Amino acid sequence: MTNDERASARPADAPEGWGIDLDTALDAVDCLRGRDRRVEKLPGGLTNLNLKVTTSDHTVVVRIGQPGSELLAIDRRAEHANSRAAAEAGVGAPVLQFIDEPQLLVVGYLDGRTFTDDDLRHDRQLPRVAAACRQLHSGPRFVNEFDMFDVQRTYLGIVREHGFRLPDRYDEFEDRVERIQRALAVKPTSTVPCNNDLLAGNFIDDGSKLWLIDYEYSGNNESAFELGNLWSEAGLTVEQLEELMEAYDGKLLRHRVARARLWGLMSKYGWTLWGSIQSSVSTIDHDFWAWGMEKYERAIAEFDGPDFDRWLEQACLDN
Repeated sequence: MTNDERASARPADAPEGWGIDLDTALDAVDCLRGRDRRVEKLPGGLTNLNLKVTTSDHTVVVRIGQPGSELLAIDRRAEHANSRAAAEAGVGAPVLQFIDEPQLLVVGYLDGRTFTDDDLRHDRQLPRVAAACRQLHSGPRFVNEFDMFDVQRTYLGIVREHGFRLPDRYDEFEDRVERIQRALAVKPTSTVPCNNDLLAGNFIDDGSKLWLIDYEYSGNNESAFELGNLWSEAGLTVEQLEELMEAYDGKLLRHRVARARLWGLMSKYGWTLWGSIQSSVSTIDHDFWAWGMEKYERAIAEFDGPDFDRWLEQACLDN
């Protein structure tokens, strides 16, 4: 490939303010250095630039982290270690290299179809999703912990410290958050390695199995958070959440469904502030505020809804 051909195959430069020259960054990768390569920008990635890089004998994905992502509680070294653990569990892409500066994570390219929310809404996929989650959760423990209560408080402190936008009424729900935390603590459960950000786009279907990708927010957590967050992000119905939980647990356990619904509510409430922070600091062309407010409006409806107290009660039951 000539220099002109390489330039034509290369995507646009890294977003303004990232201070990264893509050719220089890719030359830091062992399997790409000095090689003719075709570079394609992959869709998605609201805190990364994700590149598919193809040479004569390799196809890899290079994830370049957004500067300042520490404000979002992203630990790139933990992401690397947990990505390796997920690969060992058999559900994550093989990890090839990690570079501190610039922050690059290089993983093998998974050839398959990226899921959409519509895929997750088909009942036939829910058992496969549950099985993939169980496989991850049964794998090697991750190197860090993830607790949405801690993450939400951290985000709130950052929003206040920097004077970022805070949605109307946000503070009004602090007492209900405390009630959720107390209810979930009545019967504490063990933690397992969780992705903690299972959007539909983080499932890759290769035709025979599902792979789980992107471990930025990964950490040991309660499995009900993983499933409740997935339910929330994909906009599944309550009936679909019950089917997902039954497929995961082997039988329908009402207290587990209630815990997943409460965690789904907490995820919406916490990720709302992720949107506030990103809308203030990110140079990526995306309406992060609208993204966060969509979650927040659904959280308000659940906080103010008639079923909130019932979920608290059911989460404390034995079955």
